[in-house]
Amino acid sequence: MKESVELRMIFPVGVEELFDSWLDGPRHTAMTGSPATASDEPGFEFRAWEDYIRGRNLEIVPYRKIVQSWRTTDFYPEDEDSRVELYFKSVEGGTELHLLHTHIPEGQTQYLQGWQEFYFKPMQAYFSERKK
Repeated sequence: MKESVELRMIFPVGVEELFDSWLDGPRHTAMTGSPATASDEPGFEFRAWEDYIRGRNLEIVPYRKIVQSWRTTDFYPEDEDSRVELYFKSVEGGTELHLLHTHIPEGQTQYLQGWQEFYFKPMQAYFSERKK
């Protein structure tokens, strides 16, 4: 059975800034603390965390939704790409980011901790510091 991860967090930043930061290489790098390539172009092949992560933009609904194929170097060549869906919603105090990561290869349960440690935690620190 495939693994999945679902997370929600409110970031102290507007929807536009959070959305644009996800899809801009230098801003993605700044908010996560690790080099990344990113673009708002459909079909763009992105990379993050020193090529540990790679994937492709599948669907972009400006300031509402991003869907990407996603895989890490832990995937076997025969594994299908997983799917990351990001939903952005303006709420009191900033933007709620709802992440749904599905079709993760069976037994690869480390991604919940990975999303928290390598994305949500540094993003929260980055946007909190920028708010000051």
